[in-house]
Parts: sequence; C-alpha cells; structure tokens
Amino acid sequence: MTAQIHTVAILGGGITGVTTAYALAKRGLDVTVYERHRYAAMETSFANGGQLSASNAETWTHPSTILKGIMWMFRKDAPLLLNLSPSWHKYSWIAEFLGSMPKYKANTIATTRLAIAAREHLFAWASAEGIDFDVEHRGILHVYRKQKNFEHAQRVNALLAEGGLTREELSPADIARVEPTFEGDWYGGFLTPSDASGDIHKFTVGLAKAAAAQGVRFRYGTDVVQADIGKTGGVKIRTLVDSERFDAVVVCAGCASRHFAKQLGDRVNVYPVKGYSITVNLDDEESRVGAPMVSLLDDETKLVASRLGPDRFRVAGTAEFSGFNRDIRAGRTAPLTKWVETHFPNVSTERVIPWAGLRPMMPDMMPSVGPGRKPGVFYNTGHGHLGWTLSAATAEAIATTMTGSGGSA
Repeated sequence: MTAQIHTVAILGGGITGVTTAYALAKRGLDVTVYERHRYAAMETSFANGGQLSASNAETWTHPSTILKGIMWMFRKDAPLLLNLSPSWHKYSWIAEFLGSMPKYKANTIATTRLAIAAREHLFAWASAEGIDFDVEHRGILHVYRKQKNFEHAQRVNALLAEGGLTREELSPADIARVEPTFEGDWYGGFLTPSDASGDIHKFTVGLAKAAAAQGVRFRYGTDVVQADIGKTGGVKIRTLVDSERFDAVVVCAGCASRHFAKQLGDRVNVYPVKGYSITVNLDDEESRVGAPMVSLLDDETKLVASRLGPDRFRVAGTAEFSGFNRDIRAGRTAPLTKWVETHFPNVSTERVIPWAGLRPMMPDMMPSVGPGRKPGVFYNTGHGHLGWTLSAATAEAIATTMTGSGGSA
C-alpha cells in the first residue's frame, strides 16, 4: 500500500463511486463518499438499459457514426440528436472526438478486454454480498435489418474476438428461436452468450450497503463546493456546512467530473450525453409472457432492452448533445414506447415510466482512470454508455494504483 494514503474521499455515489469505494474498503482504506442526492445511484445509475454488454464495446469514433449523425440531424426522433446552439465545450469535444477516430480499433479492443475483466469482479461481488439485482445470464442479442449494417458488425466481430469475446452469428430463424417474443423483419443477428443484464440501481444500492458494512461512510445529501490540494498536503473537501482533509480524492462525479478536475488542476473533458429510457410495467399475465427474457440491441434504432424481474421491461437509448439538460421530452420517449408496441404487440404500454439521464463521455470513448497531475488526486470517470459494464474493472484498477495491491474479489 502506498504509505501516505489511508483516508480517501470519493466524489460521487453512482456506480463508479460505489464500486471504487467497495474496492478501496476491501483493501483496508478509510473511505468517505460524498453524494449530493439522499441515496446512492440516483442519476445516471438509476434507470439505464440494464446491460452488462462487452458486445457493445465498439467505440463510436467510426466514420459511419458521423454519416449517420449527419443523416439524423434534422429528425426529431433520431437516435443521435445534436443541438446546434453555440457551446465551446460541445464543439471542442466534437473536435476531439473526430481526432480520436484513428484510435477506433485499438480502443474497441481495449474496451472489450476491460468489459470482460469487469464481469468477474462484478459477479463475484454480487455473489459474496448476496445482492439481488434481477440478473439474467441469457446473453445479449444484436439484430440487424440491413445487410450493410450486418456486414459492418461482422467486421466488428474481429475486433471483439481480438479482445477475447465470442459472438454467435444468427439467421432470422435463429433469432426467432433465441427470443420468440421478438417480432421483426431481420436480416441477421449475433448472440453473445457471456453477456448479461439486470438492474443497475438495485446493484449499486446493494453494493453501497455492502461497502457501508465494510466501514465506508456515505455522506448523502451533501454538495461538495470545493476540492483542492491542502497547503500542508492532502486534499481538502469543502461542503456547504464543513470541510475535511483526506490523503487522497477519487473523482467519480459523472458529468460533474470536469468541474472538479478543473479545481484540482486537471482537464478531464467529460461531456454530458443525454439518454432516455422507459420502464414498462408488466401488470398482466399476457404482458409478462409477451415480453422478452433475452436482452436485446436493435442496431438501426440504437435501442437496448432488458427484462428486469417478472414484472418490468426496460428500453433505453438515444444520444442527445444538449448540455446539462435533464428534461424528459415526450417526443424523445415516444419512439421507445412505439418500438415496444411494434416488436412486442402483446405487451401493454398502459403504464410506462419515462426517465432521462446524462452519460459522462470522453471524446475517445475511453474512461479516465488514473492519477491526476497533483499528489493524492485520482480519477475514475467518463465511462459513457458502458458505465455499469466497465465499472468493476476500473474500480479495481484505480484501487490497485492507489494501494499497490490487487485481487479484492
């Protein structure tokens, strides 16, 4: 263990903050988590698509993403929507995104490896702590309507395979066999049996309770006003009511990480990419039977879907570049409901709960994990749309960096 680090402040009580707290507590550190909400996992970790998806490790820094974005620019229901209002942060982020395109292959392979490593830790923690999070080990099914998109996915398979992931190629008949409730005119698909799905909120809350049992202090309902390096060393965390000194800080603050990084002398270019979800309540037997059990990803609409226990069905997707806007817009959630009605006609959409959250994305689609410029400053943030998928591995990585010891599972 690095001798000078005994006490650690973690900024953020979402999936990355809680996994980091747990990994550090298992190594014997004194950990305090600051979270502005009254409970853990109330923002981006509240109602995502529910997938633990190494199969979705392909980064977005590919020319096809740019072409699709241009085609979708003037469609209000487009999977990707760019608000054209002037914003230096937004346009500088996009410029860096374009500059990261040469790293597309390397980053896709690296993300795949990270996602596979994360599974082992996450499932081991859930088993050790008895966390019930509606997990389904039925794999993830990707479907494609068009031949060109299917052929692109075949090329992506080579990168996923290099990262250690195996996918099974499926015909339309195979898709019907794997998930018989899923209606559609498919060209083909891929099944990743090793992927899984579940409820991120239930997992994060359960792991937070386990971390608290390990001695982690959770300061809920606490706004951090300032984080800076103390004059005599260490890191000073100031809230609206008090201040406290720690040997180190880990910034896991989602889209607020850029703000805290600036206070600490670093640049972490996280941008808030808005996503939407709906939770369909399966109140009747016909809906429960008519909803899928296998987790899904529809390539054309960029929507993912996961079954959450016997009576819930989650559909999520879209990427909206509109800054720190958390408004839930009916025009953006309506396509999700329509998708359910089209592909699962026996599922009632009478009771649907909409949600919107901000994904913290780095321009190269790779999380920022490691030390800052100044002693005692660390980051575990910027996981984008793969926050839950990658979180256990990045938590282990930062905990190992800080303490010099691994293997907390």
